[in-house]
Amino acid sequence: MNTTIKQLSIIGPTASGKSDLAIKIAHKIDAYILSIDSLSIYKEIDIVSAKPSKQELQSIKHFGIDELYPDEYFSVEIFIKLYKQVKELCQKEGKNLIIVGGTSFYLKSLLSGLSVLPNIQEMIKLDVKERLKELKECYSLLYDADKEYMKSISPNDAYRIEKALLIFLASGLTPSEYFRANPPKPIIENLPIYNIDVEREILRERIKTRTQKMLDAGLIDEVCYLEQKYTRAPHSMNSIGIVEVLDFLDAKCTKEQMSELISAHTAGLAKRQQTFNRTQFEGIVSAKLSELERLLA
Repeated sequence: MNTTIKQLSIIGPTASGKSDLAIKIAHKIDAYILSIDSLSIYKEIDIVSAKPSKQELQSIKHFGIDELYPDEYFSVEIFIKLYKQVKELCQKEGKNLIIVGGTSFYLKSLLSGLSVLPNIQEMIKLDVKERLKELKECYSLLYDADKEYMKSISPNDAYRIEKALLIFLASGLTPSEYFRANPPKPIIENLPIYNIDVEREILRERIKTRTQKMLDAGLIDEVCYLEQKYTRAPHSMNSIGIVEVLDFLDAKCTKEQMSELISAHTAGLAKRQQTFNRTQFEGIVSAKLSELERLLA
């Protein structure tokens, strides 16, 4: 029988202690954890993504970790579908839910929602599949019809081009016109959000320490394995920690430079995450890690 569950979210920059805090609170409030991390979603990308340990994953049921292989596509739509499945499971099993991670864009998508897509007939799907063999022509067609929408899409982004073309042909409207006529509806409302506030210098030191731990744990070997199995083509292989190791393997930098670059690029990501969290959410509670732990407990 479905029951009402408590939901909350813990966000913050990379290496701020989100996962540890989420696990502590999950034990106290009898909750499952849904990860919002763009790398932890992938199987076999373990060291680079700094996933919780196997022991931690066994102590509290986690979702959003090891869901896909590195060469499989991941999107907002897939994440929202996963959230709905996890929420339904929590309701059935009488568990609360903690949403935690650094990719706050996915959290934002839950609060903002997605527009319902038009009914797409099988004939149109087949037509689009055939047209996509000439991706550049599809992009040009859409760009000419809707420059406003297409200027933010790469000419090589087959997934988003396919989605835009399906909307265009099924509805008779440009994507911009369609989304204006069909605004998104929130998936979740009134979600308490707790943001870990970390001083920049402290965060830099944590990132530097974590980078060294990743290298000690076999980061280079993991990237070699991933490249051999999946090549460099998948989007996941363009992630921080992987790109720098690949450059090292190509003799573009020394091992010391590689380590410094991983730390520097991770710090840049952390800064962008902090800016996003500060500007994209209303009514969030921001505090130091120890303060948030006391507050949530």
